Amino acid sequence: MDFVDRFVSAHPALRRQVGLTGAVLMGLGSILGTGVFVSLATAAGIAGTPVIAACVAAGALAGCNGLSAAELAAAHPVSGGTYEYGQRFLTPPVAFTAGWLFLLAKSASAATAALGFAAYLLHACHAEPTYALRVPVAAGVTGLMTALTVAGVKRSNAANGLIVGVTVASLVVFAAAALRRATVPSVAALLPAGAGMPAFLHGAALLFVAYTGYGRVATLGEEVHDPRRTIPRAMVVTLALTAALYVAVAAGAVFTVGAGAFGGMASSGGAPLTGVAEALKLPGAAWLLAAGAMTAMLGVLLNLLLGLSRVLLAMARRGDMPHGAARLNAGRTTPYVAVVTMGAVVAGLTLLGDVKTAWSFSAFMVLIYYALTNIAALRLPRELRLFPQVVPAAGLAGCLGLAFWVDAGVWMTGLGLIVLGLGWHAVARRAAR
Repeated sequence: MDFVDRFVSAHPALRRQVGLTGAVLMGLGSILGTGVFVSLATAAGIAGTPVIAACVAAGALAGCNGLSAAELAAAHPVSGGTYEYGQRFLTPPVAFTAGWLFLLAKSASAATAALGFAAYLLHACHAEPTYALRVPVAAGVTGLMTALTVAGVKRSNAANGLIVGVTVASLVVFAAAALRRATVPSVAALLPAGAGMPAFLHGAALLFVAYTGYGRVATLGEEVHDPRRTIPRAMVVTLALTAALYVAVAAGAVFTVGAGAFGGMASSGGAPLTGVAEALKLPGAAWLLAAGAMTAMLGVLLNLLLGLSRVLLAMARRGDMPHGAARLNAGRTTPYVAVVTMGAVVAGLTLLGDVKTAWSFSAFMVLIYYALTNIAALRLPRELRLFPQVVPAAGLAGCLGLAFWVDAGVWMTGLGLIVLGLGWHAVARRAAR
């Protein structure tokens, strides 16, 4: 009996209900949301016109990390992502750090998605997106998505398919209409140089988070059919489709209204893509984008709650979090305690009210999380590897190279929370002896 068999036999296992199409839709639903509808404009305000090159750089790094996560999930197909890979291929403290980072980073990302939904909804209703309006709407939609997640991954994935369809359609229509009116700048203006390099790297760090929804497939490895084949294929298809959409949307916005104006539309809780559509007077595009943005935020929030609950489930199984979070419903389709717990945490984080702060915090945590993912992939035995070791090595170098280009206050707070988490882990381990 191998490790996975022993692990599953010791704990009630979730059923395998997700195939290739469902896995791709889950990845797209996790990726196409806050990143393209809100944070792309934030990155444009920081990096300028080279934000398009930053999209490509972030996508390439995401590809390396996605392949590392895919081979790890194929070798060790249980819920929990890098937390579980760290338990098998690294050490318990490193594994705990990965799980802790995931919970922190993705809770912040989920709160950002909820706040983004609120901004686009209020914009569509011609209401000023003030803190007093954004936060209650964001907390309310978090509660609704938590209830849907409790219903189980099969029903959640059916809803996600509809959400992804509306989102992709809105982005394709916007990109096609905007690019028809675009004025393409010189090649030199598209590339970072000299004093602009720090801003480019900062923008790339923020955009990297916009791709990281592909990891949702890995965190659901216990529920995917034939994970060794399904997960790598889903990763590649998802990232290729996402990168193409990101570059097209970024080019459409930047080549029409300019990077500065596009970035300004993200400030004060705005709805930047709708703002571009209105500025260009694209018939019907503003309404379609508002609908696509809102469905996208719902998809991201839904998929993040799925991933967060599965990592909390894995940590509770091993005693790194309270054991009650490992409870499953009667049909063994949902870790309902973990879902409700993470829903409450995300709703609380919407009180921040600031998309940029939450997204920057998530960026630092996610980059460190995927650095640990790549370290675990480098430790895979030869017979379990699917890709050359240059892939996780490049992913590791890229993650560490970008992590500290976010605001200093953000990464210093992040390091402090990592230390706090390790302190909790030491106390919990000592109490369990």
